[in-house]
Amino acid sequence: MRRMLVAVFSLCVAVVPCQGAQTPSAKPLQIYFIDVEGGQSTLVVSPSGESLLIDTGWPGYEGRDADRIMAAAHQAGIAKLDYVLITHYHRDHVGGVPQLVEGIKVGTFVDHGPNLEDSAVTRTDYTAYEKAIAGHAHVVVKPGWGLPIKGVEVKVLSAAGNHITSPLPGVGEANSYCASEPAVDADSTENARSVGVLITYGRFRFLDLGDLTKKKEIELACPNHLLGTVDLFLVTHHGADLSNPKALDWALHPRVAIIDNGPRKGSSPAAWQIVHDSPGLEDLWQLHYAEESDKAHNVEPDHIANVKENCEGKFIKVTAQSDGTFTVTNGRTGLQKTYTKKP
Repeated sequence: MRRMLVAVFSLCVAVVPCQGAQTPSAKPLQIYFIDVEGGQSTLVVSPSGESLLIDTGWPGYEGRDADRIMAAAHQAGIAKLDYVLITHYHRDHVGGVPQLVEGIKVGTFVDHGPNLEDSAVTRTDYTAYEKAIAGHAHVVVKPGWGLPIKGVEVKVLSAAGNHITSPLPGVGEANSYCASEPAVDADSTENARSVGVLITYGRFRFLDLGDLTKKKEIELACPNHLLGTVDLFLVTHHGADLSNPKALDWALHPRVAIIDNGPRKGSSPAAWQIVHDSPGLEDLWQLHYAEESDKAHNVEPDHIANVKENCEGKFIKVTAQSDGTFTVTNGRTGLQKTYTKKP
């Protein structure tokens, strides 16, 4: 099974695009940013109904994060997860896998390969992950590969500390923000090994780099920007200032950014400000009010899914059309805001 799946994934690189991203469809792309209290869990459902879950949140808490994922899957109208992509093996991203597989059928697990961090807790969580996915299809991806999901293009940008070295089609210009970017040290943790993906549906582009840290982010942006602009940006590393260099975040020119922070994790004032000031940004949304920040570095409550620390775990949902129009919905209030296609 492993060899066959690797061949299919590799074919996605050779035959571009390996999806129906340009096929006309009345159905939108759905993206649920699930509140896992400062970890990541992002559910993507293509117009064809195929699903990709990026990360699974924390273990424990009586199955809280697995339950929230399954609730989002139910709302999206799916009964199984076709792909579960684990960006890296930190507990807030991979920890929920054992509980998740007990509650919902999973097709294929996708990751960057073996754990690369010399840390007891990460080794423990990786061992639990390996045990939980035994018997499932499993693929190790590399930069430049794609996932064969009908209706969208899912392009792997980074994995296991490597990243694409050639610009994506139509981009690659010199990045003027690089000159003022301070030098940063290499990161030896799993964060720097994160699987990062760009999801494209027609003219709509969504970027998720997991917890990739500054040195690797800068390599994607400098001296030439390899990624181009995006419509929707999941702010890297929950909005931590170990990530989010201006050279990348500003060069992306995101129309909308979402921070998957917890009440007391992520959304640092420094990173928040960089994203907030990104040229062309129309709106910033947060999964939580950042209790350890200040009012000046939190968005208005109607753009926050969870305003109290002890909350019900409300999500932020995005529905996108192939022409580039997309709508953000606050799961707490039902507030919707639509961002029309670019001219």
